[in-house]
Formats: sequence, structure tokens, C-alpha cells
Amino acid sequence: MNAEQADKILWRHIRDLPYFRAMLRAVEDGFYQELELPAPVLDVGCGDGHFASVAFDHPLDVGLDPWAGPLREAFGRHSYRLVLQADGARSPFPDGWFASAVSNSVLEHIPHVDSVVAEVARVLKPGGQFVFCVPNDRFTTSLLGTTVLRKLGLIKASQAYSRLFNRISRHAHCDSQAVWKQRLAAAGFTVEKCWDYFPPRSLHVLEAGHFFGLPALVARKLTGHWILWRSKVNLWPTWLITHPHVIHPISEEGVYSFYIARKIG
Repeated sequence: MNAEQADKILWRHIRDLPYFRAMLRAVEDGFYQELELPAPVLDVGCGDGHFASVAFDHPLDVGLDPWAGPLREAFGRHSYRLVLQADGARSPFPDGWFASAVSNSVLEHIPHVDSVVAEVARVLKPGGQFVFCVPNDRFTTSLLGTTVLRKLGLIKASQAYSRLFNRISRHAHCDSQAVWKQRLAAAGFTVEKCWDYFPPRSLHVLEAGHFFGLPALVARKLTGHWILWRSKVNLWPTWLITHPHVIHPISEEGVYSFYIARKIG
């Protein structure tokens, strides 16, 4: 993305989300702008539908999620033609129903991820695309707290911090590209392209937001909105903090990975 594109994409996320979520989602939004997703499209783990509502210029075909609360929000946003409550490993669609599938920063939260990936393969047509992103194995070792404690020689404390942050982030696993390629191959996918993004310096900014984002959490609980005043005047400091991390996010040291896989056959 150039600076102008990054600016446009970032604003549509920081006006609705805490800055640490907004900067990451803006990066991923930029990746999707370079892709074509043939319909019908399945969104696995669609959540509240916010990402789909701003990243795509039209409703996706189906949003699937196991939780009713977020699905009600997705329905209200008109992000999908159909929202459906179901486990990603047990969807009610026949074989080969979808031409493409997406899953944006969801699969890392699912303990039975292999079953979900296999189910995505089942409902995709032969040659169908599966596009998703997840944190990788650098995530926990690159955290600022983990790094500082490790450099101080406090190895057990650094490991405990990594475990704590994974719990805060609700990560069931953070796997390497090698693990993901093996998992995808077992389900009948081939990886056409993948890249790492969001280097440690960006992760450190995101990390701080988890600890200093209490006001946004209180606002969400009381009003249903993360951001109460959505003007650029109010959000200018947020823009200054996050914008440099959105312009050139791809990095060999990146702690997240973006995959474009295709069903074999």
C-alpha cells in the first residue's frame, strides 16, 4: 500500500475499533484489496461482521460463527447475505458449495482447527480459494515483555509472560508456516502464496494497547461502541501512532502470516 491507500483504509478501522485492533485489521484489509474472491464466499468465524463490512464493497454470501451475540451484530451491519450459527467444523452446506472462503484472524482461536480446515475443504469447489491469516510462531517470542524479561535473564518470567499474553489474546496455537502447510496439505489444499507481516516493532505497539485499552472496553460495555467520538480531531493521535505500521507491513520478521491456498482437484 502507498501512504494514501493506507490512510484511507486505516481511518475506516480506527473510527470503530481500539487502535491496537484497528492497525492490524487495516493491514489485513489492504491485503484483501489485491485479491479477487469468486462467489459464493464463505467467511469462517465472521464474528460481528465489522471487518467484512468495511473491507469489502459488497456483502459476502455467508458469515458463519458459533456465537449468537456477534452474529446479531453482523446481521445488523448487513455484512452478509446470510449469517448462520454453526461450528466451523460442522457446517450445513453440501460438498463443493462455495467458490472461495476467508477466515480473518480466527483460526488461531480454535482448538480443533484441523477439523475446521478439513470442513472448509469439503465445502469448497475443486480449485476453490481459501484465504486466511493467523499469528505465527514468532508471536510470543517477539513480545516486548517477553523480550525484556529474557534479556534480563528472567527466563521463567519471560515464558510466563508469553503464556499470559496468549491467554489474553485467546490463542489456542501460533504455528509456523511449515506446520500450516502440512495441515493444509492434509486437508487437500496447496499453498499458492504466503507472506509474513507485522514486524516486532508493530507488535509492541499492539501489545501496549491490550494493557491501556481499558477506557475503550468500558465504553464498549456501556454503549456497545468502542469509540464514542469518531471525528478525525479526536482520533488524530491514534492515527499518528498507527499509520507508520500500516504503510509497509510485510516483513521477514513478521509475527503474522497471510495464506492463499487452493483446494486440489
